[in-house]
Amino acid sequence: MRLSQYFLPTLKENPIDATVVSHQLMIRAGMIRQTTSGIYTWLPLGLRVLRNVEKIIRDEMDKAGALEVLMPTIQPAELWQESGRYEAYGKEMLRFKDRHDRDMLYGPTHEEVITDIFRKNTTSYKDLPKNLYQIHWKFRDEIRPRFGLMRGREFLMKDAYSFDIDEVSAKKTYDLMYETYFKIFRRMGLKPMAVRADSGAIGGDLSHEFHVLADTGESAIYYDKKFDDGGALIEMKNLYAMADEMHVAEKCPIPADQVTTRRGIEVGHIFNSGLKYSKAMEATVMGPAGEKIYPNCGCYGIGASRVVAAAIEANHDENGIIWPKEIAPFQFVLINVRPGDELCDKMCEEIYATLPDVLYDDTKASLGQKFSIADLIGIPTQIIVGPKSAAEGKVEIKDRKTGEKVLKTCRGGKF
Repeated sequence: MRLSQYFLPTLKENPIDATVVSHQLMIRAGMIRQTTSGIYTWLPLGLRVLRNVEKIIRDEMDKAGALEVLMPTIQPAELWQESGRYEAYGKEMLRFKDRHDRDMLYGPTHEEVITDIFRKNTTSYKDLPKNLYQIHWKFRDEIRPRFGLMRGREFLMKDAYSFDIDEVSAKKTYDLMYETYFKIFRRMGLKPMAVRADSGAIGGDLSHEFHVLADTGESAIYYDKKFDDGGALIEMKNLYAMADEMHVAEKCPIPADQVTTRRGIEVGHIFNSGLKYSKAMEATVMGPAGEKIYPNCGCYGIGASRVVAAAIEANHDENGIIWPKEIAPFQFVLINVRPGDELCDKMCEEIYATLPDVLYDDTKASLGQKFSIADLIGIPTQIIVGPKSAAEGKVEIKDRKTGEKVLKTCRGGKF
């Protein structure tokens, strides 16, 4: 993509209403623009990152045997009245009436809809287990939207719902999703922490939140210091961590000299809701002896749009974003130091034609502006073509994260 043809409205200064780094940088880097309080338009650069997040989620959920569906954002109130959550959910639920005076709502979550689908289309225990997921927009009418995408009203979520024959089978599904979440976040270049948590309004007694550590996180997390040392996936999964509201020092299994605390950003939540929805909505299947069985249910969410903000909170410096390669909007940014110079133009065109996933800064902006924008938008690798290096058949390669620069020979657009 040529920057001269792209839509990238960057800003030099932080917006006055943006108080956290991710919000500031997403606005400055031309990723998003606010449409109204807590609701944002995703611009081309931001949408590329969001789509990369979606792809990783979809790949790993599919590998785990989950099946993708797409449910409506608008839901009839009677389903929620049937489950008993319509009045209990609170003012975060956006309620309205359609032209026929029927009570409707904009879905904050989809337990009721998926349970209704299940009960109307599944009759036998032989059809279990099932794990259905979607990546879709949700709306929760936060009383005080803040921190950009960290606490917005409209957001993109991956929500999955499992149905199992009994608790033993449900625990296996839960454990599979637990492991899958680690794979998802690690593939995104993030360092996830599973935190014991409360299920809140969803219900259930087996629950973990997945957090990314960052100074601007809303929760204080108490955890084993071994986490900071990294380690293999299996080691990370078995480390103990707990959010501040659940932590009791006297009962903490971590030795006192081994426990530490930092702020965390919640990016995912898994929990077993048991028979809460299947019983409330009479979603049953026939067992092997003809008996009526209420499936054991699980719910598994990832805040896909929040992941983008969390990744920035965990990966930035004073100059801008530092994207993990796995979710970066482009892998390369190509900077033509002197547009109009025959050798520079020729080498840049050859690289642009050869290299995939590249943003080519072919604009007439000053060199300082080009470097500032490249650092701001955080693309992992910068390819710099200047008259001197081009005359020697070389290009300068800069690593955005480390700042390391190397000269490489370039022939026919390849280096």
